[in-house]
Formats: sequence, C-alpha cells, structure tokens
Amino acid sequence: MGLADLGRIDDVIHGRMRLGIMVYLADAEAADFTELKTVLEATQGNLSVHLKTLEKAGYVAIAKSFRDNKPLTRVSITAEGRKAFSAYLEALGALIGSGTG
Repeated sequence: MGLADLGRIDDVIHGRMRLGIMVYLADAEAADFTELKTVLEATQGNLSVHLKTLEKAGYVAIAKSFRDNKPLTRVSITAEGRKAFSAYLEALGALIGSGTG
C-alpha cells in the first residue's frame, strides 16, 4: 500500500463539494436539492455543476418533479455511486494508514 493507492483516488468524488454530496447521500440515500444546498452551504449554481458531474459519472440519479406546483429536484445515490464511494474510502484509508507507520 502507500503512494500506489493515490491512483485509486476517484477524482470525480475527491472534490470537496462532490465528496460532501456523496457523504450525505451515502447516509441519507436521497435528498432534495434545497436540502443539499443548505447542508453543504452551497450556491445553487455551484451545487448544480457538481451534481451534473456526479450524474454524468453515474454516481447519482436526479429526478425532477413538482410538489404543490413548485419544482422539486431529488438526488439519490446509485448502486454504482455507492460502490465508487466505498472504493474511494478504502483507497483513502490505505493512504492515511500508510502515513502513520
């Protein structure tokens, strides 16, 4: 292990905002856009860009609908996203573990 694990770090997840999204969704399974915006203290535009990146990678699914005549965007982690997040955490753990010896 060690620096060889650096290559296993998923660049799609590794950004601060995308990592925050994945951490939140790994626990909650799904969240609406406003909820994510609030907990991550993100702007609407910034969150939208990061969600599109995660969606393009297949890590999240985005569903748009209406509730009480208002648009509702719901984001959920996919099976592929959960697998990628698990691999990311494993690689990060290996990197951290190699530095404590």
